[in-house]
Amino acid sequence: MALTRVAAVQAAHVLMDQQACLEKAVLLIKQAAAEGARIVVFPEAFIPGTPIWMDSRPIWDGDEEWFAMLVDQAVVVPGPVTEALGAAAQDAGVHVVINVEEREPHAATIYNTTLYLGPDGRLLGKHRKLMPTGSERTVWGMGDGSTLPVVDTPYGRLSGLTCWENYMPLARFYLYAQGVDIWTAPTLAPGDAWISTLRHLAREGRCYVIGANPCTHIDQIPADFPHRDQVWTVKEGDGGWVEEGNSVIIGPNGELLAGPVRREEAILTAEIDLARVHAARRLFDPTGHYNRPDIFRLTVDTRPRPAFTLSEE
Repeated sequence: MALTRVAAVQAAHVLMDQQACLEKAVLLIKQAAAEGARIVVFPEAFIPGTPIWMDSRPIWDGDEEWFAMLVDQAVVVPGPVTEALGAAAQDAGVHVVINVEEREPHAATIYNTTLYLGPDGRLLGKHRKLMPTGSERTVWGMGDGSTLPVVDTPYGRLSGLTCWENYMPLARFYLYAQGVDIWTAPTLAPGDAWISTLRHLAREGRCYVIGANPCTHIDQIPADFPHRDQVWTVKEGDGGWVEEGNSVIIGPNGELLAGPVRREEAILTAEIDLARVHAARRLFDPTGHYNRPDIFRLTVDTRPRPAFTLSEE
C-alpha cells in the first residue's frame, strides 16, 4: 500500500475573530498541502479561538461581554465558513479536520464541533463534543450520539474524539468497532501526560493518532480585545504562553512519528501506511479477536436530541 503524508497544524487563533481565523486556516491548508499532506488536522476551537477567559476568572464573573462576542463569531454549520473551508480543501485536494465553535442559526448555545471536509469540498460529517470538561461547561453545550462520524478516505477510515473525550473508554470502543485507522484528537491539553494518553490510544486502537493543539502567546491576543488585561493572567514560569501547544503524530504501536512540539507555531507531518495498521491488529484488535462480546456488550444511542419535535395529527 502507498504511503500517505498527514499533517497536524499547531497555530495561534485570532481570538474571537471568525474571519481572521478562517483566513489563517485557508492559508495553513494550502501550506500543509504544499508539504505533501493529504489529511490536515487543526487544533481544538480554532475558529473563532479558545474562550480563554473560562480559566482566567471565577465562573460566571463578568464574562457576559466575551460570551456575547463568542456567540456573534461562532460558526453556523453549514454556512459561509464551511463553504470557504470546503473550497480551500478542494483547491488543495486534501481532507481537512477542523474544530470550530458552532451554534444553531437562531440559538446562543455553543458546541465544540469537529468538521470533516473532503477534497471535493463537501462537508462529510461533524462531531459535537459529548462532554465539556470543567470550566468548559460554562461555555459549551453537550453533543449527542448522532454526531459520531467515521469517514472513509483513500488512506483509511478517519474519525476521533476531542480533548478529554479521549478518556471516555466506551466512546473510544464505539469508534474502534467501526474500524478507525486514523484517529484525530484536536485538544487544548498540555504536557507529557497527554502525550502518554495519545500513545496508549494508538496502541489500544492500533491506529495512527494525530493530536493538534493551538499555540498562542499573550502577545497574540488582539490589542483592542475588550478588557484585554483581564482575559488572561500571565503566570510565573509560563513564558507568556496562553496555550503552549503539544501537537504530535503517533504510529499504531505508540511510537512518536513527529513531535511533540511546543511554544512555536508549526506544521508537523509524517507518513502513514495503512498496512501497518492491519499488521498491528494481527496482535491486538480491541473489537475483533481481542474482544469478548459474549461477556461485554455496548449499546449506543445514535438518535439526535433536538430541542423539539413536531407531532402531526
